[in-house]
Amino acid sequence: MCDGRLWFRPGTGFNLITLARPVILPALVVLLSCATLPAQSPARPLKPADVFLLTNVHTIHLRFTREQWEAMEPEGGGGIFGGPGAFGAGMFIGPAFMRAGDQNDDGTLSATEFQALGEKWFAAWDKEKKGTLNGDQVREGLNVSLAQPGMGMPAMSLQGPEGKRNGVAAMMGIDFPYVHADLEFNGELIKDVAVRYKGNGTFLESRGSLKRSLKVDLGKFAKGRKFAGMAQLNFHNNVTDASGMNEVLAYRLFRDAGVPAPRTAYARVCVTVPDKFDRQYFGLYSMVEDVGANFAEERFGTRKGAIFKPVTPNLFGDLGDDWKNYNQTYDPKTDLPVADKQRLIEFCHFVARANETEFAARLGDFVELDALARYLAVLVWQVDLDGILGPGQNMYLHLHPETRKLQIIPWDMDHSFGQFAVRGTQEQREQLSIEKPWQGENRFLKRLFKVEAFRKPYRAHLAEINRNLATPERLAAQVDEIAAVMRPAVAAESKEKLERFDRVVAGQAPAAPGAGGFPGFGMPPGFGTPLKPIKPFARIRAQSVADQLAGKSAGLTLDEFGFGGGPGPGGPGGPGGFGPGNFLADAFVSALDKDKDKAVTHAEFSQGFAAWFKKWNTDASGRLTEVQLRVGIDRDLIPDFGGRPGGPPGGPGFGPPPAAPGGK
Repeated sequence: MCDGRLWFRPGTGFNLITLARPVILPALVVLLSCATLPAQSPARPLKPADVFLLTNVHTIHLRFTREQWEAMEPEGGGGIFGGPGAFGAGMFIGPAFMRAGDQNDDGTLSATEFQALGEKWFAAWDKEKKGTLNGDQVREGLNVSLAQPGMGMPAMSLQGPEGKRNGVAAMMGIDFPYVHADLEFNGELIKDVAVRYKGNGTFLESRGSLKRSLKVDLGKFAKGRKFAGMAQLNFHNNVTDASGMNEVLAYRLFRDAGVPAPRTAYARVCVTVPDKFDRQYFGLYSMVEDVGANFAEERFGTRKGAIFKPVTPNLFGDLGDDWKNYNQTYDPKTDLPVADKQRLIEFCHFVARANETEFAARLGDFVELDALARYLAVLVWQVDLDGILGPGQNMYLHLHPETRKLQIIPWDMDHSFGQFAVRGTQEQREQLSIEKPWQGENRFLKRLFKVEAFRKPYRAHLAEINRNLATPERLAAQVDEIAAVMRPAVAAESKEKLERFDRVVAGQAPAAPGAGGFPGFGMPPGFGTPLKPIKPFARIRAQSVADQLAGKSAGLTLDEFGFGGGPGPGGPGGPGGFGPGNFLADAFVSALDKDKDKAVTHAEFSQGFAAWFKKWNTDASGRLTEVQLRVGIDRDLIPDFGGRPGGPPGGPGFGPPPAAPGGK
């Protein structure tokens, strides 16, 4: 039954202390099925520290009615380009428009700025000064003007509509409703909890399976209720990681380096739905500590601080004086007094407006500099490019109520240890620069890395991490220790998953999942190829960091990764390349070419930009926001793939879950 628990004592291998009868190891896989585990459980955990041990494997059983189970399924997200405001071209192109045209760095485009942007582009693209542009010139111009240098596609904005979640899934119109359910935690029944799916990329990748990430809120339907001092439980499916360890070991490295980070354990999750699932084993999940008031009280000594979850490639950009311009970007997770809102706005103004001397002198008034140095030292060592170094997500901010300083808390680390495949090749990621590790024009990080009060501790922490905490030998030992804990539960999922697990634990890359890609344009080199596991990555990364600290190597910047390759058919500007002009140019010309002669005159270009501004500025405020840009671009400029508005259909994993048990 799904009421038992395996308890693994740290440092002693693993001991089966709750089995009803003696067994030998070969029988272990059979005993791990939800239908055969015994009902005995150890003592009830009293506090989070009792739950979150790396060698704990808890047993979770969720019971839904048929109606509750069906109500939990979200709508939306049927295609990768889902229409206006969803995961479309505007998601990539909107931030590039903003970056190119926003002359006063206020996060919006006035009519004058938008018109000036059109004039600048026409002049730059009309190299022969003929007064007209053809499709090839527009394609080349868009590739040059919208792409990050050497990157092909520009940095995307992952911000959702006002009042909704942020992230890729949210931008595709996917929202996760809570439903009622009963929870058994190691056999202890907790009735009427709230359960929903969670995640963005991980949800999309697992949508066609049963094993999706889950959030359980214990107090939503019973105010104030907690279990072992926790109000919320997070179960992550690790669908991007065959080892199931990336996030767990990434958080451990943060904690070892003195960075406040979530604790973790593992959990076997089973589900019962009448006439559908009977204690069906969905698989082994990592259980990740929630970042909320309890977390803050334990780490920072207070429950009164503000907690934000920002999503923006322009972190701490100046968005003006009105909090409404910041609210969705910084997504507060606590009730904010006016003073907390003003403090964040003050810091954003400071980052944008202070001169170099003032910035260096007063930066420590706003952020915990040593804590920030530790956080970035770990993140850069791990080469996690799906967060502040890339699109600007996967982190929390804590504003201390007394010091009034901000501190970053890591979150969603499944792409750590160089495993974010949409940023360069594996070999390039392993050599990531420690001096300029971010993508594009990140004003905050660019200014930060010039401040000696940050640089000195940052390099010192990197050296300490490389010398003692992230040595290949230490990480390999951690992988082996946790693998022994996880392996039986992985084996109970499927033979195929166990084979992949054993390969990555041994340091061998799993089989390539396939390159994927969208019709009409290619994918960057390395996308879809096997990811290097932690053990071999650690050996190469440790040497790269040592060489850079010693001045023997400069490493590689993200601009040097060169997603689209060089000039030619496969490069950003080529007909089969990955640049934005390769799939946007035809729609761009069609929208501007009023006389349909397949050329755009200067007058048509100017008139078209004026018309777009008026049409896209839906609130008639006289200033285009990034969301308005994205919606307008998706509606008026998105290409029609295969005669079907909205783009290519979703790939594997984008459909509904299986109708019957057996999903993997």
